[in-house]
Amino acid sequence: MDASILAAYAVNVAVAAAILIVGYVFAGWAGSAVKSMGERNERVDNTLASFFGSIIRYAILAMVAIAVLDRFGVETTSLVALIGAAGLAIGLALQGTLSNLAAGVMLIMFRPFKVGDYVDAGGHSGTVKGIALFTTELATVDNVQIIMPNGAIWGSPIVNYSAHDDRRVDLVFGVSYDSDLKVAEQAINDVIAADQRVKDAPAAPFVAVTNLGDSSVDFTVRVWCDAADYWMLKFDLTRAVKEKFDATGVDIPFPTTTVMGVAASASASIPATQ
Repeated sequence: MDASILAAYAVNVAVAAAILIVGYVFAGWAGSAVKSMGERNERVDNTLASFFGSIIRYAILAMVAIAVLDRFGVETTSLVALIGAAGLAIGLALQGTLSNLAAGVMLIMFRPFKVGDYVDAGGHSGTVKGIALFTTELATVDNVQIIMPNGAIWGSPIVNYSAHDDRRVDLVFGVSYDSDLKVAEQAINDVIAADQRVKDAPAAPFVAVTNLGDSSVDFTVRVWCDAADYWMLKFDLTRAVKEKFDATGVDIPFPTTTVMGVAASASASIPATQ
């Protein structure tokens, strides 16, 4: 082999090795830097920061590989076109998976809910146990695990019952038309005043007659409480109001049906026998 060719080949090898080493070190540094920046940002989840760091690292390594091959005379234009075509084919084949990935990135970035929140999303309700790039794990109230693709969640309305610290409890109590409405209203207010979980903000308790039903006069009750107390307060108020009505003589009607008819007698002729 000619000495000049050997020298040129040696230079290419040395340059390629230098590009490979520097590129590998830079890719690792860039990936770690992006990951660290994401972890320092309160709006970026650690999972998302790690994902973006890996994407940056592998993208730089791909460019380093192309640069190394170019040093040895490999036609990289065709290689880039081939990689692009392969990427397109893979993207079409995995479009459902990639849509879940994109939805996972959006969920982690914008945080419509977090681990521990009780949500209604994608047709299912439960407590959020984990948020990954492709799926979200929920646990129902009876502790059944639900694994949902992120695309189904991001593409549907999300109801987050844990988003705010306060929640309003809405109740309706029906009393009979013969009951004293002032006594019934005072009984409800006494029950509300006796429960320390009821809050005066963002609004004071509301008690008013809102409907004259077929068999009852309906009181609408609205009280505010801490979100953590919502269900137990709702159950306890329902029971306490019923017991207070019983103690004060307020009747709670129940549907009755009165059937009225006219009895008719008919005489039938019985043919006589000879």
